[in-house]
Amino acid sequence: MSRKILIVEDDSSTAAYLAKGLSEAGYAVESARDGRDGLFLASEGIFDLVIADRMLPGLDGLSMVSAIRAAGIATPVLVLSALAAVDDRVDGLKAGADDYLCKPFSFAELSARIEALVRRSDRAATEPAKTKLSVGDLEIDLLARAVTRAGRAIPLGAREFNLLEFLARHAGQVVTRTMMLEKIWNYHFDPGSNVVDVHIGRLRRKLEDGFPSPILHTVRGAGYRLAAEPV
Repeated sequence: MSRKILIVEDDSSTAAYLAKGLSEAGYAVESARDGRDGLFLASEGIFDLVIADRMLPGLDGLSMVSAIRAAGIATPVLVLSALAAVDDRVDGLKAGADDYLCKPFSFAELSARIEALVRRSDRAATEPAKTKLSVGDLEIDLLARAVTRAGRAIPLGAREFNLLEFLARHAGQVVTRTMMLEKIWNYHFDPGSNVVDVHIGRLRRKLEDGFPSPILHTVRGAGYRLAAEPV
């Protein structure tokens, strides 16, 4: 079965060049011309790789990649961009891209990078799925849906458990309210309420009351961070 690659590129000549070369290399190719369409297609989870230009109409490439990752989609993403400074490449990787290739590029190098990303993805797919997560002395058993801290059981409701799991999968990183609304409540709009903060407050009390150190930190103006060490 052919590997499926999604090309998100608004420049028609570049998109045609990529599609032709990848099709000749044996890949099944689908294209989108703006970031919103690219996000919609990538969210189907049917592609083995996404190749995305950085400067896209509708939704820029890095915002698209961030939204893909916030939705829990692990499809490898290769960003193409004429922005070649170190800071630009760092921004791309921080947004969730797996690789960043500067324009102009050689098709041989692009092919090699695609093959490397697909191999890495294949290896990850064959590894056993995690059944437990840990952050400091906090342990989360995903199969039993049980939580302990320093060996003490912490009973959580279903929503609280899902919220904690999401935070733990991004341990050490800032998780925004928008990310939590989309992932936990399936809201793709601002509900105009403090639902996230209320649930975070309840979860924090359960995780921290009676323990000597905090583990769920507020990052002012940004979101929340689950970590054993202070922000």
